[in-house]
Amino acid sequence: MSPTEVVTPPPPAAPERKPDPCIVIIFGASGDLTKRKLLPALYHLVQGNLLPSEIAVVGVARRDLTKTFAPDMQDGVIAGGGVEKDDPRLAPFIEKVQYHTMNFDDPNGYDSLKTLLASIDEKFGTKGNRLFYLAVAPEYFSDIIGFLGKHGMAKPEGGAKWVRTIIEKPFGHDLLSARALNDEVNKVFDEDQIFRIDHYLGKETVQNILVFRFANSIFEHVWNRNYVDHIEITAAEAIGIEGRGPFYEQAGLLRDVIQNHVMEVLSFIAMEPPVSFEAAAVRAEKVKVWRAITPIAPEHAVRGQYGPSTIDGKAVLGYRQEERVSPTSQTETYAALKLEIENWRWAGVPFYIRAGKRMAKRLTEVTIMFKQPPLRLFKNKEGKSDHIEPNFISMRIQPDDGITLRFGAKVPGPSMDIAAVDMDFSYADAFGPSSNNGYERLLLDAMLGDATLFAHRDGVEATWTIMTPILENWAKTPVSDFPNYPAGTWGPTASDAMMKADGRKWRKL
Repeated sequence: MSPTEVVTPPPPAAPERKPDPCIVIIFGASGDLTKRKLLPALYHLVQGNLLPSEIAVVGVARRDLTKTFAPDMQDGVIAGGGVEKDDPRLAPFIEKVQYHTMNFDDPNGYDSLKTLLASIDEKFGTKGNRLFYLAVAPEYFSDIIGFLGKHGMAKPEGGAKWVRTIIEKPFGHDLLSARALNDEVNKVFDEDQIFRIDHYLGKETVQNILVFRFANSIFEHVWNRNYVDHIEITAAEAIGIEGRGPFYEQAGLLRDVIQNHVMEVLSFIAMEPPVSFEAAAVRAEKVKVWRAITPIAPEHAVRGQYGPSTIDGKAVLGYRQEERVSPTSQTETYAALKLEIENWRWAGVPFYIRAGKRMAKRLTEVTIMFKQPPLRLFKNKEGKSDHIEPNFISMRIQPDDGITLRFGAKVPGPSMDIAAVDMDFSYADAFGPSSNNGYERLLLDAMLGDATLFAHRDGVEATWTIMTPILENWAKTPVSDFPNYPAGTWGPTASDAMMKADGRKWRKL
């Protein structure tokens, strides 16, 4: 048997969940996200026969790209979607991709957009259903949503069944701003029309956390404080800020990665079994987890900023030397937290989180580290048993998607020597490589009105409630040692010290 083998074939395909005919309107379509992710994802859905033929796409942005937008999107689908140039479905799909030039604060632009959408309904039979995707900077959210409301575009008209909006992160920059933005959005759209997107939840390996836990009876009874010593979540990027200086100066790592991506992953790891896989049931259990997290002490919130270094023989800039970054910046590019969840399942089990830019490698992983046996029978020649590694389950979200279970096994020979061995599951080995980028599932769910993998306002505010006190404390106490970790390493020594104070250390990745 190969290391990863599907021992039972996949079940027959479920009945197709095709959404109603609709137009996908992407505000901020001149940005990189549309070309690299959104259009390839939509086309993958077309290839999978998961969308109706009556669908169209309209890109909206300030630059006049009327002549170049559709061909540019075609190039993006080919380059980023693993699509052949002569794919027979590609040309008909691109024929339904159009562009509208307007400023987001121009009322006349919304009038002409409404007219354009009506003409597309007539031409392609999209029946008035709308999915507005806000792939814009956060400062434009309120304006766009307000104008959609004023121009009668936020509610179904005529024979239309629905109007929905997808809003990209960051959703607010602290608790007060998130609440204010929620209030502004809810003045125009009902909560069931709003889909706050986090692309991490589109990843198969994140969704598989729920399957791993709740579709397999062998794990649930040890998934608690009686057997788990601690849990580690690492979200590391090898790249820097990639020219996003102004954005990162305002956001920082805690806002950019931990408040959303990491907290979503944590909720899937820690939540109780929902009564069903319906949106309301899953969301309720996630919010319970976040609300059970105790306030984080200042000593359990470590921040870092990468400095210049040499990686693979090439000089790498420090954060303060990046383009459009202050030379005295206090913005964190690394954060490590120790969280405690005060509930029956997890009381006393620490959750250690670390995330950063310019780290040793690109990797997102969750490790459930189990307690050692109460009596260690197997000792080495010196009479010690501390050489035996604890069991753990590692869930790799990216880049090598899969799951590893580590346990001890006897080394062949006359003595009772123990070695750590791994049982490894790889998605690519089991199911083959995939060109999907994670947005496919999320776009399809939004068109179907399924909000299971999207954030509710209660969840957004719950995670900001956890993070805002940390941000406020950091704002009041500037650091003097930035940069405090060289690019290409695993972060500042203070992060290791936080673990060491508990008698633990980060798992070597």
